[in-house]
Amino acid sequence: MKILINNNDLNEALENVSNLGFVPTMGSLHKGHISLIKQSKKKCNKTIVSIFVNPKQFNNKNDFEKYPRSKKRDLSILKRLKVNYVYLPSVKEIYKVKKFSKVIISKNDKILCAKYRKGHFEGVIDVMERLIENIKPQKIFMGEKDFQQIYLLKKYLRKHSSKIIECKTIRERNKLALSSRNSLLQKREINLAAKLITNIMKLKKKLNMQSNIKKVLNKTANEIDKLQNVKIEYLELRNVKNLKISNKLKNSKIFLSFYINNIRLIDNF
Repeated sequence: MKILINNNDLNEALENVSNLGFVPTMGSLHKGHISLIKQSKKKCNKTIVSIFVNPKQFNNKNDFEKYPRSKKRDLSILKRLKVNYVYLPSVKEIYKVKKFSKVIISKNDKILCAKYRKGHFEGVIDVMERLIENIKPQKIFMGEKDFQQIYLLKKYLRKHSSKIIECKTIRERNKLALSSRNSLLQKREINLAAKLITNIMKLKKKLNMQSNIKKVLNKTANEIDKLQNVKIEYLELRNVKNLKISNKLKNSKIFLSFYINNIRLIDNF
């Protein structure tokens, strides 16, 4: 496993690599990341994993500072998985080129997380373009839990030849989607989050063509918002092809964002 920290390292190590798989992460690795890495190893000749907590995608400085970091543990996991390359750039290294075009997200795309996290996806798209330019992977492996992120990256980075491979969300036995932020929750908070997810999954199964889905989801959101230490941000059914509000279950997902004691979780199913 080679650890790379700058563009010179990347150029030297990846010069003759074909069919390179890339798994971008912010570290604090869990089984979801491991699943992405295994998919890359299965479908590509070589795999590179980046660990970079990007300050420009956090609209809250406190959130950035609290984001879980575990570099030593992460490197141990990656070594065990026999990853070929690990990219550990500094903020200065990533942003030393200042001539990237400014990312402007359209008004129609300022929905779901983009509505509530000002500048977040502009930061994500910018840093992903920089990573892609530096690494030049053939395939990028990302989890469906971040569905809106994948949707926007595909839309705004069309000029790049790298193909994004969507991989299924990995969940705990209690149905809670794996997330680095879960480590910030107490056990009772994890149980509460899992219960909310499970109940909404059950609710979706009960919906049918005759249901006023928007009304049902609004009622559910209001009920959740009344729970102690829980604040719901959105609970919406949207078409997976264009992310427009939908009242039909076909080709649609329920998108959810909520806070438990100031820890923000997202999901879709």
